[in-house]
Amino acid sequence: MTTSTANFSCIPILDYSLLSTTKPQPESRDQFINELRNALINVGFLYLKNHTVSQDTIDKLISYAPKLFDLPQGVKDNIRMENSEHFLGYSRLGTELTKGQVDQREQWNFGTGDRCRWQKGDPDYYRLWGKNQASWPDEALIPGFREMLETYLSQVEELSYDFSSLVAEALGLGPTGLKHFYDAKELMQHRGKIVKYPVVTSGSDQGIGPHYDGGFLTFLLQASPHQGLQVQNMSGEWIDALPIPGTFVINIGKALEFVTRGIAKATSHRVISPKGETPRYSVPFFQSISPDIRLANEILDNFPADVLKLRDERGTVSATDSVNFTEFDREPSGRVILLSKVK
Repeated sequence: MTTSTANFSCIPILDYSLLSTTKPQPESRDQFINELRNALINVGFLYLKNHTVSQDTIDKLISYAPKLFDLPQGVKDNIRMENSEHFLGYSRLGTELTKGQVDQREQWNFGTGDRCRWQKGDPDYYRLWGKNQASWPDEALIPGFREMLETYLSQVEELSYDFSSLVAEALGLGPTGLKHFYDAKELMQHRGKIVKYPVVTSGSDQGIGPHYDGGFLTFLLQASPHQGLQVQNMSGEWIDALPIPGTFVINIGKALEFVTRGIAKATSHRVISPKGETPRYSVPFFQSISPDIRLANEILDNFPADVLKLRDERGTVSATDSVNFTEFDREPSGRVILLSKVK
């Protein structure tokens, strides 16, 4: 088993090609699962290289990102998120805060699929699962963007489900150990963002303040070469997560930490505004779980002894700067996410 590296000073890089189906090697699969287990328990973050998302699609997305934000401000404001009950669409620079301080970022919010789940009598949080139609910029202004992004989101969604199965295996739950946390695919809507962090020459350099993510897994494409993402280790130090071409940064959300009794580790992270002359772009994909599931009723407890041993060897995390997503002990998953959006 991989040696524990509890108070990490760097983020592990995992090679998805070790799971190749063309020439499967049991020892390679064991290596990947062991490295994943260490990342889940001791770090909460990892890089994934040689993944299954098309590099051609990624290259197109990277090329589109600046064009998306260069659209006229009036065009962007016409489809701003404040007008969407689904929290989809465009957000102006400086309209969001973390811990009372303005986040220096501009962003677009999209969802997988294009249907509204809510019907009369349904819980209010079903409204989060909604149509993208009003969130897309005019095709004539940015030709091909929608088709490209829908392709990208679909490919990352597929990867996220496959990776969730590997997470369950690495935690000793078996490959289907997390499957019941997801609804049928047609009932799920995952979220993606395209984010621009401008260069800030004075005042706060908070691109986004310290926070956790809410679901099980986040897949982040660092779409420009700027450093800025930082993660907080066991002793509270901030560690740079520098962009590595051809990789996703994957991190654990508070929902997965909650249902695993803290075995899988959600790690506090933030973004510092870029230096130099050009903005930083990033594209996070947030994998959702069933909105109706009450995680307090689904706490997992059938972990093998070697997984529990790694958890115990890790020790306790010192106080971090992140406190969000504290309602999983009493609310359905969907309402927790809704509350985070409202906040």
